[in-house]
Amino acid sequence: MESQHSDPTGGGQDNGRARTLGERVERVGDTAQEAWTRTREAFDDIKGTLDIQGRVDRHPYGTVAAAVGIGYVLGGGLFSPLTARILGLGLRIGLRLAAIPVLRDELFGFAEALGDRRAAGGEEGGARGGAQGTTQAKANKERQP
Repeated sequence: MESQHSDPTGGGQDNGRARTLGERVERVGDTAQEAWTRTREAFDDIKGTLDIQGRVDRHPYGTVAAAVGIGYVLGGGLFSPLTARILGLGLRIGLRLAAIPVLRDELFGFAEALGDRRAAGGEEGGARGGAQGTTQAKANKERQP
């Protein structure tokens, strides 16, 4: 048994292992080359589909902004305190921009309903007298857009 492991001519079991190891290395090299070729082909397909060069030519600043954003997210910035501050600020601004038109419409509706109620009370005569209520109703109608 010792003669097989220590054979200086390289024959026997050691030579069989070396040949198998060489074949394995060659096979791994071929597999790596095939994987690299497939990856390059896939990248070329994606590049052609997305038309990256055309987008960069048409929108250079937008492309840089997208690259910075993608780099920020991939760099781990998504769960940082800076991101929390930016999202908080954006949320506050967005809510204000969304809430202002709603509040304005509600206030105009409330003012209109209040004006209609006063006009209806003045036209009936009420406690103020018929002439004064009618004049006030006309003034309210003139103010409305």
